[in-house]
Amino acid sequence: MSGSESEKQLLHLVFGGELKKLGGTEFRDLDALDIVGVYPNYKTAHAVWKAKAQASVDNAHMRYFVVHLHRLLDPEAKGGGSE
Repeated sequence: MSGSESEKQLLHLVFGGELKKLGGTEFRDLDALDIVGVYPNYKTAHAVWKAKAQASVDNAHMRYFVVHLHRLLDPEAKGGGSE
């Protein structure tokens, strides 16, 4: 397990793809989505998201997202704030 054993694991998914319309969230080709990975905390996921977003800055339709998987896995959990 990476990180501190006492640190709570809050899984985050980073993925991206080309959007059909700027400002939307519908993808042109679901088969071409870039599933970057799952990360143990928001800080790590954000760093990866930022690098991928900056690397694709020349393509206006390319967008990367961070999904808070821990919120989907445990919607009753309290807290999580920016994580």
